[in-house]
Amino acid sequence: MPPAPEVASVAERVYAAAKPRLLQIRTLVAAADRQSSIGSGFLVSADGLAVTNYHVVSQYALEPATYRLEYGAADQSHGEVKLLAIDVANDLALVRVDRHDQPSFGFDDRALHDEVPKGERLYSMGNPLDLGFTIVEGTYNGLVDRSYNERIHFSGAINPGMSGGPTVTADGHVVGINVSKQLGGELVSFLVPARFAAKLLASAQGDGLPTSHELRAEIGRQLTVWQDGLYKSLSDSGFRDAAFGPYKAPESATPWFTCWAQTNAGQVPKPRASNNTTSCSSDTQVFVAADLTTGGVRLSHSYLSSIDLNQFQFATFVSQQNQLPWLAGFAWNRKWHTQQRCHEDFLAGSAADERPSLRAVWCARAYREFEGLYDVWVMTITQDRGTEALVSRLSLQGVSYPNAIALGKRFIEAVQWKK
Repeated sequence: MPPAPEVASVAERVYAAAKPRLLQIRTLVAAADRQSSIGSGFLVSADGLAVTNYHVVSQYALEPATYRLEYGAADQSHGEVKLLAIDVANDLALVRVDRHDQPSFGFDDRALHDEVPKGERLYSMGNPLDLGFTIVEGTYNGLVDRSYNERIHFSGAINPGMSGGPTVTADGHVVGINVSKQLGGELVSFLVPARFAAKLLASAQGDGLPTSHELRAEIGRQLTVWQDGLYKSLSDSGFRDAAFGPYKAPESATPWFTCWAQTNAGQVPKPRASNNTTSCSSDTQVFVAADLTTGGVRLSHSYLSSIDLNQFQFATFVSQQNQLPWLAGFAWNRKWHTQQRCHEDFLAGSAADERPSLRAVWCARAYREFEGLYDVWVMTITQDRGTEALVSRLSLQGVSYPNAIALGKRFIEAVQWKK
């Protein structure tokens, strides 16, 4: 009796069907005609429309005179890539390639309605590290809980070069688009939900090729719209009070802030003044270019108190904590930013409003390429006591000036005495 024919594994069947629909997307330095970066993509129509990540094509989007885009297919063919549309906040791009009448991917209907069950087996594809097209098995774990930008947690090995490739179900329908992995963990990767790619595809059908000026303007427009939504969410969620010695100060009540504490109590030699700091940062980063990531919000509070310093010595200790190195958290890049300008003043306290007197510093710098966007820093230092103080800091990246004024005012006013 002849042996029964082997049944192909699910991964084998998925990859065999997907292979002609997969692309490698290359950014080349035009003058040298050599690749500068690589990513992946996938066909979504019979007339050559394909989806990839924005960060895969960002060099070309920002500097089309310096770079050009090219695709490579599994059959060794290659050709020009034309950039049609972008979604910066969700790290997506729609491109056109000269591959017609080829099979293409469809989107999973359950994914479009956020109905994929946790634990479902998924298959991620792309071209990692320029090693060739690859398929990786993993598990769907739903949307990341503590994230402002929606991302799917995928327990599979997404590696550099796979960005922009598809992650599909066993029947080959797209659930998400490969975007990144957690560098500090194993098999912790992230996908852009498929519905954002479907929306980009639907909105860009029939559009012509945008010019370089139009692409830059669109990046700025999208960043402005995105930050308006971010700061509305921050405002709607409001602040919660946190206690620091005799003071209370604001922390964001949104679920996508992570806070950590540190102390100098264990230093050797033993410190003569204590410094207990809580630092909170948001999961709101947006990639614009390889040397520009924006959208971050950070706040911190340092409660300082004397152990055996007199008031004059303690004043010196406080002054060492409130210098401007905290500006370095958002490094200056002459290409993207103007120099920061700062203003310092003293704000009188109010017994009626339960607010201590404050020294306040306000710094801002503008984005050269994106009109109306700024990085802003606010710092306050309480001035009501001789042997203890609270230093509070707020840092905002890629914010409109009205939003920075509104949030900065609320932050300053929320620094109060405890009842």
